Amino acid sequence: MQSIDDKILARLKKCGGGKVYFASDFALYGEVKAVQKAIERLAKSQTLLRLARGIYYYPKIDKKLGLGVLHPSWEDVAYAIAKRDKARIVPTGIHALNRLGLSTQVPMNFVFLTDGTPRRINTGKGKGILFRHTAPKNLAFHSEIVMLIVFALKEIGKDKVTQEQSERIKEILQQVPKELVLQDVKLMPAWIKSLIMKMYE
Repeated sequence: MQSIDDKILARLKKCGGGKVYFASDFALYGEVKAVQKAIERLAKSQTLLRLARGIYYYPKIDKKLGLGVLHPSWEDVAYAIAKRDKARIVPTGIHALNRLGLSTQVPMNFVFLTDGTPRRINTGKGKGILFRHTAPKNLAFHSEIVMLIVFALKEIGKDKVTQEQSERIKEILQQVPKELVLQDVKLMPAWIKSLIMKMYE
């Protein structure tokens, strides 16, 4: 008869490395306390890496280049949480600017707007993932890229967008069919709508 450790390990190996897991993913393998103890043992042996409370990572190992364990980005972790919670999220603030190449500043906290539950996930050393609640209509964009651009521009602020940033945004918009952009303009503040439409002139 397989132990809980063996059941968890079998699942991890079957799915392969590089995936984020939650303690709840293994709930069917036994009683809550027994499953938690099994996870703790796997974390202690480094089979699972503990990223934050209740969040684990089954490491992917790079053998070709000898890079060792390939750690997930905190963005990967945030999207895994959103998928589990069936919530939508979008990076905002410095993180949004960084994603689009509009800033080289690395945020201490990765801030996402969500139509799910607001919370903070502490990742250690003063860093964390912050989910801030927003109205569902603010995440109703047809294009995720356009949505990201809008929140990045909100962070920069009206009349503060540089020529370099404007050119970068114009370059990014070329990846999005104009029809999608036109569907999303109704969700934009007037000044952002005006700025983006000028890029198509």
